[in-house]
Amino acid sequence: MKISLLQLDIAFGNPQVNYAAAERKIREAAAQGTDCVVLPELWTTGYDLTRLADIADPEGKATKALMSGLARELGIHIVAGSVASKKDNGITNSMYVFSRTGAIAGEYSKLHLFRLMDEHLYLHPGEAKGLFTLNGTSCAGLICYDIRFPEWVRAHTALGAEVLFISAEWPLPRLAHWRALLISRAIENQCYVVACNRTGKDPANTFAGHSMIIDPWGEVVCEASENEEILSGEIDVHKVREVRAQIPVFSDRRPELYL
Repeated sequence: MKISLLQLDIAFGNPQVNYAAAERKIREAAAQGTDCVVLPELWTTGYDLTRLADIADPEGKATKALMSGLARELGIHIVAGSVASKKDNGITNSMYVFSRTGAIAGEYSKLHLFRLMDEHLYLHPGEAKGLFTLNGTSCAGLICYDIRFPEWVRAHTALGAEVLFISAEWPLPRLAHWRALLISRAIENQCYVVACNRTGKDPANTFAGHSMIIDPWGEVVCEASENEEILSGEIDVHKVREVRAQIPVFSDRRPELYL
């Protein structure tokens, strides 16, 4: 499967500009023959958290309509990053996944809210796993800060996830952590890690870029720069099964003693 990561510079607090930019990039990636497109975290609004009550997408409806239509028209899978979704119980940071038919394949709301960027003041945490199936492969969606919780990642791979899709707005000062954590998650879970970060700046932060695809051995398949770009790479899920057979980590686990 050819996967394209859309490393976008997000217009702060301007959903209409961001919807248009994302559509252009998705069409560009599709024209290059991709099978699957991945977007970053909060790509419709950026971290304009204080105005989310006004600019969040009610129930994700606008995002779902656009992404479903593009997936169906272009015949590609879309892991639509995450958006601020306004719901009855609050605003969540939610990822929506679409198959090439336009059907919703998965939905996940960010479980771990990042206090250093005030997420806990404006967002409601998710309460369910991010498992979904795409192209016959068991996958999981995670969002940014989630990668600092290896037990949360393992909760998905222990149930069979072979590809982790991660959307993020990871800041530049912690770029070394981004790379180290992603590579570690790939090695310890013997899976592909497909991580799409944003680039550019907002009023309070500079973001790292360096979107990556990492194979089950922890080898970097491809890595972006700090600039806006479309990063594409190939994954082969048979490699996951080969690595897991060679070093049987999942068979050798003793979770009954881990707590």
